[in-house]
Amino acid sequence: MSERLTTEVLGRPEGPEEALAEKLLAGELAENNKKIVVLDDDPTGVQTVHDISVYTCWDTETLKEAFSEDNSLFYILTNSRGLTAEETEKLHREIADNVDAAAKACGREYFFISRSDSTLRGHYPLEPEILRERYEENTGRKVDGEILCPYFLEGGRYTIGNVHYVRYGQELVPANETEFAKDKTFGYTAGTMPAYVEEKTAGKYKAQDVTCISLEDIRAMRIDKIEEQLLRVEHFNKIIVNAAKDADLRVFCTALFRAMKKGKVFMFRTAASIVKVMGGISDRPLLTRAEMIPDESACGGLILCGSHTGKTTAQLEALKERKDITFIELDASLVKNEAAFAAEVDRCLRLEEQEIKAGRTVCCYTSRTLVTADTGNKEDELKLALRISDAVTSLAERLTVKPAFIIAKGGITSSEVGTKALKVRRANVLGQILPGIPVWQTGAESRFPGICYVIFPGNVGEEDSLEKAVAILSRKA
Repeated sequence: MSERLTTEVLGRPEGPEEALAEKLLAGELAENNKKIVVLDDDPTGVQTVHDISVYTCWDTETLKEAFSEDNSLFYILTNSRGLTAEETEKLHREIADNVDAAAKACGREYFFISRSDSTLRGHYPLEPEILRERYEENTGRKVDGEILCPYFLEGGRYTIGNVHYVRYGQELVPANETEFAKDKTFGYTAGTMPAYVEEKTAGKYKAQDVTCISLEDIRAMRIDKIEEQLLRVEHFNKIIVNAAKDADLRVFCTALFRAMKKGKVFMFRTAASIVKVMGGISDRPLLTRAEMIPDESACGGLILCGSHTGKTTAQLEALKERKDITFIELDASLVKNEAAFAAEVDRCLRLEEQEIKAGRTVCCYTSRTLVTADTGNKEDELKLALRISDAVTSLAERLTVKPAFIIAKGGITSSEVGTKALKVRRANVLGQILPGIPVWQTGAESRFPGICYVIFPGNVGEEDSLEKAVAILSRKA
């Protein structure tokens, strides 16, 4: 069992190395002409960026549009965390081939980042393996290694001593001891990142063969040493990046881009933070209500809550203290009875429409008792969760009045609402309403054009974060 730590180990948030790291990285980024294609397994991965495009479709013509943008990167929303392994494999093959065709048509080189959950859930190692296979086939270039970087500052995720930690208050808890590691579909037991690699790859890649970039070397600015470590990696072996603040990533990425200039090719499996650093995306203040809702005459807002994490439930309870919100509970226990569940969804929809038209914000949430398939099959659990998610999605999809804003709580929920209910093809990431909580502005083609769509991860924020977000959106400017 890995040792629990306190936040004292994180050290000072800023130091003299920050300016130097930023300057060194800026020089490397200026020389990078490769487009960064981020495949995001749910919509929460834009937690650190702003003024970046997210595409929900990936035909070659759409991807040509993405490659033609001035930005250094773009996102493709796959929602693969809500798919079966077979569906995920098929999807990634299709996207990889279309990306390559679009890149060749635009005369651009590229590399992939497989952005996934900062608590290590998702289709790993399947997704980066498929991307590697198709990249090598399409470009004729070998991928030397895979970089794993689950660090995500805004969500309180730190990798220290090759152990990945989740912050709870002033305590850092090893990720394998948290509720996230007990996920019925994507759970794991390993206490260190090298052991996680060995566990997830079923021993194909051994823990002792993993290259670890230490926090000590990063903090000492041993860029040449880190570059040498990267240059030695081959045969798609794995690299673990230790990081506890963004400056750590800047130091690592300086060495990374230098190794890439010398011909090394890498695949990436990461959380959100390194995408911002590799893309050279600047910091910006949190969004204001006026930036998100310019129309003061708008109707009430809609909050959809499908996530069942303990953090989400606590945030929902805190939100219930507000008296200006109508709360509607969707009884998810009826999901195995098709007729009864359909009637329950209709009931919620009628109440929701009535309240939003009257100018009140509505929170529709699933009952908090987790419904399970109890078949022993992980994919049956996923399919049941998707059935409930479809019901929650329909509460936005069948809505006939345009709300002032929509908040979707949980990765699967937010993806389904964005793609199926709102029919977004391309969205612009406005920024974040709170740290780690991104906001889309829907495109002209969407069901509610230009609406403020808040994508609220199920595992991010403090107990009062959902209430704070609603307060910002509800406050008259």
